[in-house]
Amino acid sequence: MTLWRLVIREISHRPLTFFVGLAAFIAAAAVLTAQLTVFAAYDIQTADIIAAKQRETEEKMRVMEDDYRKIMKELGFNLLILPKDQELGNFYDDGYASRFMPEDYVNRLAASNIVTVRHLLPSIEQKIRWPEQANRSIILIGTRGEVPLVHRKPKEPILVAVPQDKIVLGYELWQSLGVKPGDSVKLMKRQFTVDKCHEQRGSRDDITAWIDLATAQEMLGKEGQINGILALKCLCPGNSLEEIRRDVGNILPETLVLEMENKSLTRAKARERAKATADSTLAAEQLYRDRLRKERESLASWIIPLIILGSVALVAVLAFNNVRERRVEIGVFRALGFRSTQILTVFLAKAALLGLAGAVIGLVVGFAFAALTSELPASATIADLVMPKLILGVIVLSPLLACIASWAPALMAAGQDPASILSEE
Repeated sequence: MTLWRLVIREISHRPLTFFVGLAAFIAAAAVLTAQLTVFAAYDIQTADIIAAKQRETEEKMRVMEDDYRKIMKELGFNLLILPKDQELGNFYDDGYASRFMPEDYVNRLAASNIVTVRHLLPSIEQKIRWPEQANRSIILIGTRGEVPLVHRKPKEPILVAVPQDKIVLGYELWQSLGVKPGDSVKLMKRQFTVDKCHEQRGSRDDITAWIDLATAQEMLGKEGQINGILALKCLCPGNSLEEIRRDVGNILPETLVLEMENKSLTRAKARERAKATADSTLAAEQLYRDRLRKERESLASWIIPLIILGSVALVAVLAFNNVRERRVEIGVFRALGFRSTQILTVFLAKAALLGLAGAVIGLVVGFAFAALTSELPASATIADLVMPKLILGVIVLSPLLACIASWAPALMAAGQDPASILSEE
């Protein structure tokens, strides 16, 4: 009689004992498989959520940075390009440059490939007396509007050009004159139509009048000349003032660049805040998902070992009972010439078969349960949940644990003396 035939007969003789043990190992393998597969599905879902959150956050950050850019644009220009021979002491004292440079400088800068500055605005600015208004002191600024960089897509201008024969007045000027848009005013014997009236800004802008650049140059006797080019510092990583000065100096060596530090700092802080907001959103989502996983791992860390140990203990008890109830049959087998190693092998082979069958069925049941109850993203498939190491581990460990549980009862059966058993009967 072959070994496996003896094993089959052994199982058929006590089927209830075998199937109860089988159910215990199916439960252990199913719980282990289901839990680890659920963790795998959770990790896939987490990765998909974080990726979607990343895309969403990047889009929000893009919109947020664009909003900040628009808000910061209201602060105006933050760079000023002056003639190189301009004494800064006089500039800070007067509030405008007393030296002049060719208007063509701005065209040369715009035609270059410079990337560190944007929004170029040539202007001429000077403090004058307004003859028609009792020689009151005002600041006259002439500008032709922004000059676009030829290598960049045109941007919405920070300041719109003042139309010819139009004038824009600061708060103190139009308030004291009692004028409004559409009214006419005379400045230095020229007639202008009021185009806009600014609200109070609490700065020198309140006593400033803006007109067309060519008209201002003619009125001041500075045709083809300007005394400043306003610009906006590019919000590029590592874009330092030294780099801007080097780039501008390579194109316009007869100029110097000043930075309006407060405005530049505000822009940098706005960008940093937008990025920090995006990073904190992603970190919070990742932290939440990690916390949920740890809570589930904590629960599984005692449930899985408890079920496995319970299954092993149940199989051991069933094996002991089986050996005790079948003492006479074992004695007969021994009297017929079966060696103790053969008896041991039969019991261990039955345990290994029980463990193997429990592993296979448990793997299928556990995987099916996890696949049906887990929510996978559309980009994932059931195949993504298959873990070869888990399958191999369960198939190897389950028969091994079953043999360990049956080892002591099998040794007890193999070590019994047939003469003493049969004499008792």
